[in-house]
Amino acid sequence: MSEFAFFRFMSLNLLTQEEIKNKTDIISVTEQVLDAEGIECDSKIAKLSEEKINKILSEVRKRRRRRSVQNENAEEEEEEEEEKGQESPLPTT
Repeated sequence: MSEFAFFRFMSLNLLTQEEIKNKTDIISVTEQVLDAEGIECDSKIAKLSEEKINKILSEVRKRRRRRSVQNENAEEEEEEEEEKGQESPLPTT
């Protein structure tokens, strides 16, 4: 289903090169957005206006950015924990 939406995005020239390269990720997030919108079949996607397609893609981008920021924050926290673990504790006398 969301692969069809991906091709709608492509046919309307809405995707960036980065998004085209990450087709699987775009399709996965699009699936989540379509589920949230209650859009369940290709026939509904085919009938959506360009404006609605743009709104769906906008939501896909927002979710991808949010997930990217969360991943970056998690990586930073892991690095901080590793640095703390590498610090040698002061000997107690």
